[in-house]
Amino acid sequence: MEETISLKEIFEIIKKRLLLILAFILGAALIAAVVSYFFLTPIYEASSQFIVNQGQQDQNTQYNVNEAWSNTEIINTYNVIITSPAILDEVVEELELPYSSGTLAEKIQVGNAQDSQVVTVTATDERPGMAVQLANTTVSVFQENIPEILSVDNVTILSQAELSANPSPVAPNPLLNIAIAIVLGGMVGVGLAFLLEYLDNTITSEEDIEKKLGLPVLGVVSHMEDKDVHTGQFTFKSKQANRGGYDGSKKKTI
Repeated sequence: MEETISLKEIFEIIKKRLLLILAFILGAALIAAVVSYFFLTPIYEASSQFIVNQGQQDQNTQYNVNEAWSNTEIINTYNVIITSPAILDEVVEELELPYSSGTLAEKIQVGNAQDSQVVTVTATDERPGMAVQLANTTVSVFQENIPEILSVDNVTILSQAELSANPSPVAPNPLLNIAIAIVLGGMVGVGLAFLLEYLDNTITSEEDIEKKLGLPVLGVVSHMEDKDVHTGQFTFKSKQANRGGYDGSKKKTI
């Protein structure tokens, strides 16, 4: 027979294991904060932009749709060429980098806005100054080599990356990591609370008896400690003695 659980029972389980859930949440948040601030290496980024110039067009010539598509294809081609070994090998050699052009390609991102001829080259590195050098050198080498590669000369640098006085890392994001850790810690804590409740086979309430034995509960014997019983009898006898009407033959049950 399939068992169901009510919303009230869910809240009761959460309330019962609330300390366990809070412990997981606080623990996960603390671990995420320590890892983010003390163990993860900050990553900085810098961007440089260039524009792909259109060829001069006669004013008497009507706008050609195929030419517009051609410009878009050229920009996409440039995006691929920038991260190719033909460009990055020279960047590695010029900056005397301790890694290959393949590793450098993972640090370079190239993109342009939709229907825009402005291309943005973004470089990331653990050192902010190196990120600036990577972005500027990549664009500069591309501008110098593109005439030989495609026999065109229509690239103009719009802006170069600059090193700010107080650069801020783009990664890691401690607040985001802590927020994610809190959510994950809460999920793990709640899941463990329901698992422990599912594995708990002890009988603690009248409902448990009815579920396990299938018998109705006729009565409940309250738990009393010995000191409570002795204290009650002593108080009763004292009152009867003070009144002078205590009869030993009469029995009272406390």
